[in-house]
Amino acid sequence: MPAMLRSLRHHNYRLWAVADLISVTGTWMQVLALNWLILTLTHSATSVGMGLVLQALPTMLLGPWGGVIADRLPARRVVLAGQIAQAGLSTLLAVLAAGPPGAISGLYAISFVSGMVTALTSPALGRFGGEVVGPDDLSNGLALGSLLSSGARILGMSLAGVVIPLAGVPGAFAANAASFGAVIVALLLMRTRELHVLPPGAPSERGVAAGFRHVLRTPWMLVTLFLAFMLGSLGRNYQVTMAAMSQGPLHGGAAGYGALSVAFAVGTVLGGAYAAARARLPLRLLLVTAFLCSIGQLLSGAAPNLATFGALMLPVAASAVLIDTTVSTRVQLDNPGHLRGRVIAAQGMVGAASGAVGGPLLGYLCDTLGPRAALMLAGTACALATVAAAWALARLRAGRGLLPRLAAVPAPESAAP
Repeated sequence: MPAMLRSLRHHNYRLWAVADLISVTGTWMQVLALNWLILTLTHSATSVGMGLVLQALPTMLLGPWGGVIADRLPARRVVLAGQIAQAGLSTLLAVLAAGPPGAISGLYAISFVSGMVTALTSPALGRFGGEVVGPDDLSNGLALGSLLSSGARILGMSLAGVVIPLAGVPGAFAANAASFGAVIVALLLMRTRELHVLPPGAPSERGVAAGFRHVLRTPWMLVTLFLAFMLGSLGRNYQVTMAAMSQGPLHGGAAGYGALSVAFAVGTVLGGAYAAARARLPLRLLLVTAFLCSIGQLLSGAAPNLATFGALMLPVAASAVLIDTTVSTRVQLDNPGHLRGRVIAAQGMVGAASGAVGGPLLGYLCDTLGPRAALMLAGTACALATVAAAWALARLRAGRGLLPRLAAVPAPESAAP
């Protein structure tokens, strides 16, 4: 089996990969349908950004407790409970959307509750990914997971373009609800004896405070999370900016937004394939990729037409996946196993905070300055943040000798979700 696909030799990972493909396909059908529904009802990019805030806010507030749950309880059971809850919420969303048009408060309420479920179960989901493949194949498993998710995004966006005209927006929500069944079945069929169960935290290290202490005492991780926040807030909320560009200066409408979303998804496939094929994912790669991604975002603001903007989305999206995979790999492999749930929770909190800040901020900039100026301004800010992070990591390397060890740690070469 090619090294790029080495995680697929695990029975449990094969089950997880198929289930993930189905579930993420449904998720992206719902993302496209929900964003477009809110934009149609409000005609405001800021309102779309507020929907992202309500999904992200619970992770900012409850993320540490999600990490504690992940490090205390069996990850498989927590993940199963979360999937059942999300299926119920998607069903409720379909019922609500099938009713007469009204205020978007109901959509916002479901988004918030869904964010609560995500906050309490996502750290367990990340920890469970390590149990499915083990430490030797974790980096490859994460990269293949990104690749499958990218393919599912393309499929989900494409199916949304078919399902919504035929069954309406509620049909897309119902399809997502059904897709969670694949994950539930996969979890029940896994061979428990082949799971690489991580050790639980010691009684003295099980609380929220222990996780915070570890993060605050790890300088390289603080710098990495800072960069991830900047890239995630100003450089990654393309659900907002693509919709604003399509509806505004590019005059693409709903069809153009769907085409741009597919182009972005194709780029994520390319990025996932590159990450899976690499033997190492060092911090140096993160810095180079982040800078190139920022420049691409800046240039996209000047795109004269839909085709050019879509072409620029390819390298931007590929860079985004490579950034995510590198950060996740380093955060998981370079920290103790008994704290993994809490460091994953810290990473999730940063991602949620970036969405909460970036979504409405980019929406506001699009509404006031225009989407072109918003993209150029955000790209410049991300490039400057990358330079600052590179300087800080270089100081750590020179002053404490921490960075050479961490940056040189390879993704294991022996043969996420």
